[in-house]
Amino acid sequence: MRILLVEDETQTAQYLRKGLVENGFAVDVAQPYTERFDASNRTLYDLLVCDVVPGWPRLSELRRAGQKAPVLFLANRDSVPCRTDSPAVDSYPVDGYLVDNYLVKPFAFSDFLARVHGLLSWGPDRSSMMLVLADLELDLIRHRAERAHKRLDLTPKEFLLLSLLMRRAGEVLSRTFIADQIWEINFESNTNFVDVHIRRLRSKVDDPFPRKLIHTVRGMGYVLEER
Repeated sequence: MRILLVEDETQTAQYLRKGLVENGFAVDVAQPYTERFDASNRTLYDLLVCDVVPGWPRLSELRRAGQKAPVLFLANRDSVPCRTDSPAVDSYPVDGYLVDNYLVKPFAFSDFLARVHGLLSWGPDRSSMMLVLADLELDLIRHRAERAHKRLDLTPKEFLLLSLLMRRAGEVLSRTFIADQIWEINFESNTNFVDVHIRRLRSKVDDPFPRKLIHTVRGMGYVLEER
């Protein structure tokens, strides 16, 4: 699952990004005031995390570009009217926006992660949280993968890699694209970094089953599809 984090405090952004990545999420960080921000890029996010005041302009751009993901706001205590002591807030209007939930700074990462999981579980399209192809099922909320009703024991990165393949089922993904999306690194074509991880994923998703779903497209990359 992919999260966009709009936060002007560099230290806070790095701290939250690191924690989310360690919990199996892909995270993009956008600086609120920088001129270089492509709100219309093709990435569709599952959750937007925004600093309350600096995040408003970016949220406006994202909504105009078609981003419909729920929003978690990170608020300073003096910017949240009268409801700062409520442990869980469904929604309230701020400057014309309907805030799905918020956290008051400072907060524990465990509280932040609980809000993230909570918003993802009751987002606008709950069906998008379950990916299915043939007898392969991926529950993005519970981080649970099954094939033919058998639980697959995946590492966080394997789960993220499989979710990328399933979201783009039928589309050939290059090694460069996979490396950028999952590990956020520049891929060197003379290494087999991505191939090694695909091989490990295949050993769990395909090898124990007669029907194979992860296919190699020679000279191009990999595709997840039923043949």
